[in-house]
Amino acid sequence: MQLDGVDQRIIASLVADARASYAEIGSRVSLSAPAVKRRVDRLRAAGVIRGFTAVIDPAAVGWNTEAFVELFCTGRTTPTQITVATRRHPEVVAAYTVSGEADALVHLRAADIAHLEQALERLRAEPFVTSTRSMIVLSRLVESPTVVPAPD
Repeated sequence: MQLDGVDQRIIASLVADARASYAEIGSRVSLSAPAVKRRVDRLRAAGVIRGFTAVIDPAAVGWNTEAFVELFCTGRTTPTQITVATRRHPEVVAAYTVSGEADALVHLRAADIAHLEQALERLRAEPFVTSTRSMIVLSRLVESPTVVPAPD
């Protein structure tokens, strides 16, 4: 799907505030509210916009510790197996297959180091995991909910 500059500005507005009304977005992009709604509907139908969500501050709910964990897996582990297994763990924020030595990279959040250790032990207990390597996050420097193409 080709996105024009107006589509990109609409997406950027929704990323900044998904609760913004079509009228508010329309005033930012010089369109009427119905025209914005039609474009948002088209973007949703095309799969560009997959949904709307609340972004929670992990520290506000007490999950102050985070880590990235490299998973090393048995030879025939599939991405689907990793997906199913990591979804069982509430501490998993995201999981990715990666190039390099590790088979997957898992982002974890926990209340504290003890909670993180418990989560790691449960992750290590998955039958296909042969070993892990963990990196604890000291501080977040840049965080963006998504990448939005620059308007034309």
